[in-house]
Amino acid sequence: MPYQPSLWPVSVKAVALDHQARVVLLHNERQEWELPGGRLEIGPPTGSNPADRSPEETVERELKEETGWTVQAGTLLDTWVYEPVPGRRVLIVTYDCMVLTPEATPIVSHEHSRVGLFSEHEVQGLTMPDGYKRSIATVYAARAAR
Repeated sequence: MPYQPSLWPVSVKAVALDHQARVVLLHNERQEWELPGGRLEIGPPTGSNPADRSPEETVERELKEETGWTVQAGTLLDTWVYEPVPGRRVLIVTYDCMVLTPEATPIVSHEHSRVGLFSEHEVQGLTMPDGYKRSIATVYAARAAR
């Protein structure tokens, strides 16, 4: 039998704060809050979307699609493995993103049921993976240190 390498889905996520220093989060079908973002597009011949040239380009595109916000990807925050359902693992990559439209109200896309803006202290009480909470805490700590 020929060798078949295992393939890992990669999801690139953003920590993005509005003008009141609230993080934007999306509510998913698993009843969890999550950071906005998504998979890298590999481009033709498997799909109609052009290929993303980088993870940074992916996160910028995904934020526009999922929230309506225009962002610029910044510092790579973290990478970790998440198992959203048993037997399905995803590599999560998070970035600190600067919102270029910070006063715009985020929209909810067809991919999620709700969009919310949360303060640093509200995040800890939300149902969401610890890896997301860790990335959010890293961004708040970095901004407090400035």
